[in-house]
Amino acid sequence: MSIAEVSEASDLIDFLVNKGNGVKGLSQMGLQIVPQKFIQPHEERLDFTQITSSESIPIIDFSNFDDPKVAESICDAAEKWGFFQIVNHGIPIEVLENVIEAGHKFFGLSVDERRKYLKENSPTHTVELKTSFSPFAEKVLEWKDYLFHIYDCDDDDESSKLWPAVSKDQVLEYMKWAKPIIVKLLEVLLEKLNVKQIDEPMKSVVMGTLIVNLIHYPVCPNPELTAGAGRHADVSSITMLLQDDVGGLYVREPKGDGWIHVPPVKGALVINIGDVLQIMSNDRYKSVEHRVFVNASRNRVSVPIFVNPAPDAVFGPLTQVLENGETPLYKHVVYSDYFNYFFSKGHEGKQTIEFAKL
Repeated sequence: MSIAEVSEASDLIDFLVNKGNGVKGLSQMGLQIVPQKFIQPHEERLDFTQITSSESIPIIDFSNFDDPKVAESICDAAEKWGFFQIVNHGIPIEVLENVIEAGHKFFGLSVDERRKYLKENSPTHTVELKTSFSPFAEKVLEWKDYLFHIYDCDDDDESSKLWPAVSKDQVLEYMKWAKPIIVKLLEVLLEKLNVKQIDEPMKSVVMGTLIVNLIHYPVCPNPELTAGAGRHADVSSITMLLQDDVGGLYVREPKGDGWIHVPPVKGALVINIGDVLQIMSNDRYKSVEHRVFVNASRNRVSVPIFVNPAPDAVFGPLTQVLENGETPLYKHVVYSDYFNYFFSKGHEGKQTIEFAKL
């Protein structure tokens, strides 16, 4: 495909999505300027005057997670910031480094190898190569590709044997270490909401599905014009993000319209509250807008784990939150309806949560 041809939107989608070249393929074409379909409107571009350097999200030492002060710090961060980083969480640094490297290795494969994991080719529904956010629905494309995995730890998961050999073991090892931390974080956050234990019905609601992505943001000739991820809030209960040392994640400041850069901290995990916990807590916890900007000189890899309800789970404000007469702000919704609404359009800041508002 020629550089001239990628300016045609239909040809571009065919090249990126249907043929599986992805943004990685585009980034290897020697483009001087990104195709029009990737150019963000002015109001969505990175404005350095909006970046605040006076604040940063909390960094919480997780080494003594049974200490009530640690639990208090986590819940305070969830209420005020919606984001925090944890350090000394117990995952060996080599496990973190290996899964980041696995992202680079997968996207270093030939396009013919990567194409084997497109939806129509993938040997299992639990792994799929994707591009942008929702390329057939969004007005502006995002400068990223990712390998999507559904992780099922209970099933000796036969399907994971069909994941790409170059990254499978590293992803599974990371998930083995990450899951107990996810459980502990949810226990702490829910206990503050008067949920004493995560029984099977509650487990289905707060962590019925674990999705782990290897996201690759290729080098971009015009990072100032594009976005790796537009403004959005996650539709998870919580998200646990491992980022590499390149940086590019920005979160909305608690009060005002500014943005705070989340600098990479070696060995740290970034935790954020998703819409599900904001709704279940009746707005006590905050699901906060965030965005990703890309780099002109380095490929970036990040590995988010989206801790989601099961597709058929119904969620809404918890009875334990409302028992003192608090007025519910949201209705109960089926998670698959909420999830599908999120992906039916481009990223639109905090708009998705309106779907559940009373």
